[in-house]
Amino acid sequence: MRDPNKLYEFYAELQRIHIEHFPDWRFGQFMINFFGAADRDPFFWEEDECLDRLRKFVGETNDRT
Repeated sequence: MRDPNKLYEFYAELQRIHIEHFPDWRFGQFMINFFGAADRDPFFWEEDECLDRLRKFVGETNDRT
């Protein structure tokens, strides 16, 4: 079974990025634009990969994926 407690960190980071980079976007806009830029189906991403790709999407990382 997956550890549900790791979701707290994931959602806190998602919230931070949303507030810092796209405060005027509704949540749906944020997700559609992010997932639309993906080069593969996000259904299969683990949380750490999703955050790495999200940080890359907003320009917070050089090449972590």
